[in-house]
Parts: sequence; structure tokens; C-alpha cells
Amino acid sequence: MRLRQIGEDALLAKLISLLPADRRVVAGSGDDAAIVRGDSSGKLLVLKTDCVVSGIHFDSKASPQSIGWKAMMRPLSDFAAVSAVPEFALVTLIVNRDVEVSWVTGVYRGLNRAARKFNVTIVGGETSSISGPAAISVSVTGTVEKDRWVSRRGGRPGDRIYVTGRLGSSLRGRHLRFIPRIKESRWLTAHFRVHAMMDLSDGLGADLPRLAAASRVGFVINSAALPLSPGATAENAVSDGEDYELLFTIPPRDAKRLSVHWRKKFPETRLTDIGSLIPRTSTRGTKLKGGYIHFQ
Repeated sequence: MRLRQIGEDALLAKLISLLPADRRVVAGSGDDAAIVRGDSSGKLLVLKTDCVVSGIHFDSKASPQSIGWKAMMRPLSDFAAVSAVPEFALVTLIVNRDVEVSWVTGVYRGLNRAARKFNVTIVGGETSSISGPAAISVSVTGTVEKDRWVSRRGGRPGDRIYVTGRLGSSLRGRHLRFIPRIKESRWLTAHFRVHAMMDLSDGLGADLPRLAAASRVGFVINSAALPLSPGATAENAVSDGEDYELLFTIPPRDAKRLSVHWRKKFPETRLTDIGSLIPRTSTRGTKLKGGYIHFQ
């Protein structure tokens, strides 16, 4: 059996089953970031690694600075997904020996600019040559308070489903210049009971079913309510991916208060109620098609 026959989610399930258990792990493989017990300071240690690959996450027309920006911001978007604060990063650069030095230094300018945006310090990494396409992997560590971290596993039937910003914006190149919703995530967990949360990296059609499956619930959405980017269609919003917006759920009784306070705190950023979580056994559940699945 080859990878294209099972896809990313089934592969990850197989790999996760091979990993050892450790009582210090609060949230491990299967969530947006790993969360483990550290010292007794009241905070948990957060770890995340992510990568960008030429031909998959960027093309030859992209500027090296924008590639570096995206490489750093992808794992930071996962920090937003668990409401954590990033602190340190390691960068692994894998490129062909014929790549121009100016391209590499441009990538690092983008990495540094993105890191400074969130007070992240790049403390080292690794370089290696390859005969194939370039790849940049960024690993980030940080912390989150024990009572503030959010998993994609905590959704409950009746929860309202929200997304930040607009969807389908990768059409216009936003995937190379987005800013992770760390500020918004931290505000949310300081003022509301967020039951489940993740970032939209593979598209609503792939990520919402993942959140629902992790929470062992179903979902219904109002397709007409999807907040579309200019020029995007509902299909783009569901299938294109790389929006890097927050997808989260809260109790229905908090919905009105959230709407009022969000508009005051983030008047420039849209927040949209797109549906609700339902019992897993319900026959009303919507099955979304689309989203980006690696290896397929």
C-alpha cells in the first residue's frame, strides 16, 4: 500500500499508534501543537514543528522574504490554535547546492522579520543539501498557562462554530503574508470558555471534520454564512486551504456576548458564526468535501 492510497490522516493515525505514552504529555500527536508538563511555574511547555516545501507551499515566483515569513508563521499559527505564547525557534534549511546565496539570505530576512513580530528568538538550526526541491522546517517552543490551553478535542454538542477573518484568501496570495491570530486567541481564552480550537491550514472542508472527529461530535454549517474573501467562492472557502484563520467553538449562551465584545476589541477583523456542533449520531450532520490532504 502506498501513501497516496491512505492519505495524510490515516498515515498519522498509524504513526501515532507507534508512539510511546508519557504521563508528562498533556496533548500530543493529533493536536495542533504538543503540550507537556514542565516546571511548577503554572505554565505548560508548548512545542511545534512545521515546514514549507517548494512546489507545495510556495512556487518559484515567490520572493525569498515571503517564503521565510510563511515558514515562521505556519508554526506560530498553531500556537494561536492552542492559545500559547511562542518564545524560541530552530530553523532547518534544506536546499540544492546551486541555489543562490542571496535567496538563502532573503529567506532568513523573512524568517527574522516574522519572528520579531511575536518576540520570538531564532536560536539555531541546521542546514543540509538536497538534489530535489527546497524545504524549510521551523520548530518553535513556548508556553501556555495551565488553565488557558485549548485542544481541538473539547467541542460539545450545541456549541456554536466560529471562524475569524475571511476564507478563500490564498487566491490572492495571502498565504505568503498572513499574520497568525495569536493576539485574538489569547484574548478569547482570557474572556471566554473556548471548548475547541484549531487553525484553518488545510481548508474548512478538511479541518472542521478533524475538529469534530477529535471532539467525537458532528456538525452542521450554514454555507451561505461563510465569510468569503473578495473574488472567492464558497468552494474556495471550503477547499482551497491556507487561510490560517481560527476555527473555534463556544457554548451557545456566550455567543451574544462574544459578538458584542469582539466588535469592540477587533473592529478590523471579522468574526462569523457558521454553524453548530451536534451529537455524533445525528443524521443532520453535514459532510464537507474538499480541503488539502497531503499524499492525495
